[in-house]
Amino acid sequence: MHNPHPQALSGIRVLDMTRVVAGPFAGQILGDMGAEVIKIERQGEGDDIRRIGPPWISGTEGQAHQESTYSQAANRNKRSIAIDFAQPAGQELIRQLAESCDVLLENYRTGTLARYGLGYEELSKINPRLIYCSITGFGQTGPYAERSGYDYLIQAMAGVMSVTGHRPGEDGEGPMRVGIPVADVCAGLYAAIGVLGALNHRHASGVGQHIDVSLMDAQMATLLNTFSAWFNGGKELGRTGNDHPSASPYGVYAVDDGYILVATFNDREFVRLANAVGRADWIDDPRFARNAARVAYRSELSRQLTEALRGRSKDQWIEHLNANTVSCGPINDMADLERDPHVKARESIVTQHHPLNGTIRSAASPMRFSATPVQYTYAPPTVGEHTDEVLSQWLNLSPEQISDLRCNHVI
Repeated sequence: MHNPHPQALSGIRVLDMTRVVAGPFAGQILGDMGAEVIKIERQGEGDDIRRIGPPWISGTEGQAHQESTYSQAANRNKRSIAIDFAQPAGQELIRQLAESCDVLLENYRTGTLARYGLGYEELSKINPRLIYCSITGFGQTGPYAERSGYDYLIQAMAGVMSVTGHRPGEDGEGPMRVGIPVADVCAGLYAAIGVLGALNHRHASGVGQHIDVSLMDAQMATLLNTFSAWFNGGKELGRTGNDHPSASPYGVYAVDDGYILVATFNDREFVRLANAVGRADWIDDPRFARNAARVAYRSELSRQLTEALRGRSKDQWIEHLNANTVSCGPINDMADLERDPHVKARESIVTQHHPLNGTIRSAASPMRFSATPVQYTYAPPTVGEHTDEVLSQWLNLSPEQISDLRCNHVI
């Protein structure tokens, strides 16, 4: 399928030899921007994420092509080919593909692909312009380099769970994971950013390079205030539940028919909040006038704000507070997002046709380019869906050559 309009990465070829979440997510980002992404999968089973369920795609439960909903979240705008690179002929196919591509993404354990002659040192000799991005749990060096690393484990080891969960002494206290694969997402984002940086360097120098991205490093890099509080202030922020450790009022508050999120991050916003809820007296109260004082008297301010919020519904408060330039919103679930007028206006949910699974929906790319817009060319592919097509187009293999590879179980 050919896109008639230019995209930011039009003309860039990517081999995506990744599985599960972080690597495929990076490949999807590049594909959304117009790169031609070829997903290399194991024959038969394909990417492990295809079988991580339930839930399964609606209508496919128990069927031969049953796939997890998870797999649809990070694999659009790719074509899939199935290659057994344990065989020398499969390794040779990948070398030939790498010779004509710009980027290779992989997330096997450190050193795995090198054992098959597919490491950076080997492939860069046949394609010095190749940008080879390795995504692992702990990186290519260090005492943990040989370990596998999954999102949940990294959330624990990188410190995220030390600041996530209820306060000490509250019901349900203890370490808690973030409900989305945040370590995978961060690593995928840094991998995509790294590839873009390496492409710019290659534009100037003509040579590629190896990029080493680890989930551990990526997660630590996104700790931000949690990291800085300890390393620059000697302060462990700890778990604060729904309270922000450095701002107040900033959290979940009860109203007549449920809860809303109120976010005031500076003194100017607090003044607007105080006036909007009819408590102008807070503005000159020494306990509340400055943010540091509000944090110190958080419990008392929370009690008074909860009282001030009585008498109106969620919708009424959200409309009133936003009209008064106070950051406030609902606590949405997925069904709420589906109905949200802003989500609809921004076209933030993408619908694509899938040859086996029918309609597939995914979250749109958040990048809105004015000149080279994101396009949604391919729905997440089935295992090996495009093998013949890619080998014919990229390597000029004849139908007879492709048939021989298939007879020998290479593809």
